[in-house]
Amino acid sequence: MNVRLLILGGLGLTLLCPALAQANQAQSRGFVEDSRINGLVRNNYRNNDHRQWDLDAREWGQGLQLDYASGYTRGTLGWGLDAHAYFATRLDSGGGRARTMMLVSDSDGSSKRESATAGGALKMRLSNTELKYGDLRPQTPVLALADNRLMPATATGLAFSSREVEGLLLEGGHFSASRDFNQTGHRGGFHAGYARVEGGDASYLGGTYQLHPQVGLGLYSSRYQDLWRQHYVNLNLDQPLDAEARRSLNLDLQLYRSLDDGKALAGDIAVTAWSAALALKEGPHTVTLAHQRIHGQQPFDYLALSGGGFHGSIYLANASLIADFNGPGERSWSLGYRLDLEPLGLPGLSFGTRYIRGSHVDGRRIPQDSPYRYYADKERHWERDIDLSYRVQNGVAKDLSLSLRQGTYRIHGTSNGDVDHIRLVTEYPFSLL
Repeated sequence: MNVRLLILGGLGLTLLCPALAQANQAQSRGFVEDSRINGLVRNNYRNNDHRQWDLDAREWGQGLQLDYASGYTRGTLGWGLDAHAYFATRLDSGGGRARTMMLVSDSDGSSKRESATAGGALKMRLSNTELKYGDLRPQTPVLALADNRLMPATATGLAFSSREVEGLLLEGGHFSASRDFNQTGHRGGFHAGYARVEGGDASYLGGTYQLHPQVGLGLYSSRYQDLWRQHYVNLNLDQPLDAEARRSLNLDLQLYRSLDDGKALAGDIAVTAWSAALALKEGPHTVTLAHQRIHGQQPFDYLALSGGGFHGSIYLANASLIADFNGPGERSWSLGYRLDLEPLGLPGLSFGTRYIRGSHVDGRRIPQDSPYRYYADKERHWERDIDLSYRVQNGVAKDLSLSLRQGTYRIHGTSNGDVDHIRLVTEYPFSLL
């Protein structure tokens, strides 16, 4: 399958759709008139206390994000420009603790005191279909770049999204280079996160469709050149259990199928990964039970960039704060609880906790020359996460948010080590235009 041809074909179908409404483009007021500038101030503290290894990481930084989005020129075909500038400042680091991948590294391995990067993208719009080229931030189940440090990651390439049919989103992209969240250059590559090897270009095509107000379907296909091809299916069912919808039941099914591609630089890959999560909501309370399985002789691997950090291209239910529970042959269960304290008189405040346990990791059948050989046989591990978040509801600090997350991870095996993790993040969004 040539994913680039499929992307162009999918774009062509959306542009030739006979039901073109031209709703979005017809409402365009102009390049300048619809322009906007949004910003985000983020303060991030991370502490990784590795219990067995001398690899503790503790850093504190301040970030600033500025994003400019022009409007579209008037007419049947609209043109526009997006641009961004990101800044990061080191507040605390050093002493061998610069291992959070939150800040840009200096030549001696320490974290730079200050760093900045910028980029942009050209865009065009016909009806409800947009096409962009430049530095982008794709967010799909098979290619998703993270924004969980100080500066978001970006990928350089072409992407389109189309909403010509009500309830249907079609999207695709092809990317040839990247910039990780701890880098300022734009010439990085795409890596297999667990295998730690670099492949070629990255492409995807897919979409979501709302079959019914309570039923959603997602289908995607992707290719990381010379690493793997990956296919994804999602089915989400949301069933209200009373007329006021204060009680509801949600079932979320996720499935990935990965097969090696081209030169197979990460070795032979034939993995099926799936998860099922059942969530019962009762007023402010939500309880979620999830099961996840990995079928194959390799772990379920996903995207990393050249800065070394993992990103968000894994929608499996038990992917969590520290571990992903995606080892070869692994089975895992999780139980989570979330409380929204607004009905209890504390609007903007929420609390959540989750416990995940994984077992049956099979490291015996991994070939000796495989980059995944670091798994032991019969590994088992567990993780407990706790998070508390608050968003200011009104006043001069409206939308200021604070979140505190703590994770405890323990393992009986060789693929990882015990760690206690603390993350404190403060964010303030603002608009300049």
